[in-house]
Amino acid sequence: MANINNVTEFILLGLSQNQKLQKMCFVLFLCFYTTIVLGNLLIVLTVVSSQHLNSPMYFFLSYLSFVDICYSSVTAPKMIADFLVEKKMISFIGCIAQLFGVHFFGCTEIFILTVMAYDRYIAICKPLHYTTIMTRRVCGQMVVASWLGGFVHSMVQTLITTQLPFCGPNEIDHYFCDVHPLLQLACADTYVVGIIVVANSGMIALGCFLLLVISYIVILISLRTHSSEGRRKALSTCGSHIAVVILFFGPCTFTYIRPSSHLAEDKMVAVFYTVITPMLNPLIYTLRNEEMKSAMRKLWSRKVMSDGKSKG
Repeated sequence: MANINNVTEFILLGLSQNQKLQKMCFVLFLCFYTTIVLGNLLIVLTVVSSQHLNSPMYFFLSYLSFVDICYSSVTAPKMIADFLVEKKMISFIGCIAQLFGVHFFGCTEIFILTVMAYDRYIAICKPLHYTTIMTRRVCGQMVVASWLGGFVHSMVQTLITTQLPFCGPNEIDHYFCDVHPLLQLACADTYVVGIIVVANSGMIALGCFLLLVISYIVILISLRTHSSEGRRKALSTCGSHIAVVILFFGPCTFTYIRPSSHLAEDKMVAVFYTVITPMLNPLIYTLRNEEMKSAMRKLWSRKVMSDGKSKG
């Protein structure tokens, strides 16, 4: 395949061509992105500053929140800025960098969510061995493996895309650069590349999702032997994680498990896993978790006291 590339920049068509709707979207998504950054940053700061939130569950949660900030920051700022301009341009290098970032942080999030499910499985199904299995070193290795897995996955997606020839047109019917929209612009037969993308992205999402479903089925079965109080606490923790998994994996699997094609729903589905889910994660994990809410109150009271002393 000759890499004939006459395209130096792409035009993003965005979510809508309606100017009035774009101004409304600017305000709405600016609020969404601000909520994502502040909400997830609050979780990271709470976990880092609290001595009581030192269990593996909160260790993984802090990394999940950090990845959410990075993940949404790859697409949201550009999308928000584009609502204010008529022609939404992005350079070829910028487009490839965005593609890399989306898949790097997205895949890392998938692996961290899977690791979090494994943590809950050990905590509920093997409570006597939990502290010996989920040591700080093991947790650190799992997080590093999640980042490495995301990097390898993203490199594969990026390399196969950059090898494609682009000779025009250069309009991407999306609000960010992704593999499927770029495959539709390539001046070559992309059938084999499309299969590789499905095998790489789709199977990772589907495989991890099935693994998560099986782990939670095992957890629910094992809860029958627990006390009513133990079941209530375990279901509360697992319920939050299950909600996040469904919100994130559902749209991801829909997008990447099928061959490259243009569907009008693709952009709205993408909004769900790049913006909505990272925004809801802090709410889901804090509203149902008394330990997190208590730690946040203590963090806030410490801040108020320190502000009072500095003014005094």
